[in-house]
Amino acid sequence: MQFVAFERTKQGTGASRRLRNTGRAPGIVFGGSTAPATIEVDHNALWHALKKEAFHASILDMELNGKVEKVLLRDVQYHPFKPLVLHVDFQRVDEKTRLHKKVPLHFVGAENSPAVKNDKCLVNHVVTEIEIECLAMQLPEFIEVDLSKVEKGATIHTGDLKLPKDVKLVTHGRKDITIATVVEPVEEVIAAPVAAAADDKKGKKKK
Repeated sequence: MQFVAFERTKQGTGASRRLRNTGRAPGIVFGGSTAPATIEVDHNALWHALKKEAFHASILDMELNGKVEKVLLRDVQYHPFKPLVLHVDFQRVDEKTRLHKKVPLHFVGAENSPAVKNDKCLVNHVVTEIEIECLAMQLPEFIEVDLSKVEKGATIHTGDLKLPKDVKLVTHGRKDITIATVVEPVEEVIAAPVAAAADDKKGKKKK
């Protein structure tokens, strides 16, 4: 994905507020061999881009002063209740940059699994993203979780994931984290209490 940024000359809280009033969002780009640069981007374009999963978990092409740089979204600050981006941070990356980054999990194939298809179970997604370590240019937009063969009572762990080459999990000391569980359907028993109440009424009438 590509977006356009512009140099921001004025800094400070007041300058940022005035910038937002003009439909721009303040930001910064850092990293690499170049000094950090304060930037501004079109707020509406940024707002719509932030709704796309790929904007958060893939390498972006940022055009600044006619030059395109590879960057990664690192942080976004939102207004507490208004649909407004207060500030956005990007990191410059190249083929030598090594990253720690959270990426989303895409669960696929559950509807064809024995657990769902035959036993009417539900698949509970315990986590929806995981942290990985890799070179920037090898960053996957998502990790796919194949559920097509899960059976009743199964639990899916991080050890079951098929990671792209040279991509490592970052678990912070935890072992084999649970990412999904297969839950059996809960049967609702409604008829029995109603029948019992009816029998009770009949018994009272006989007395």
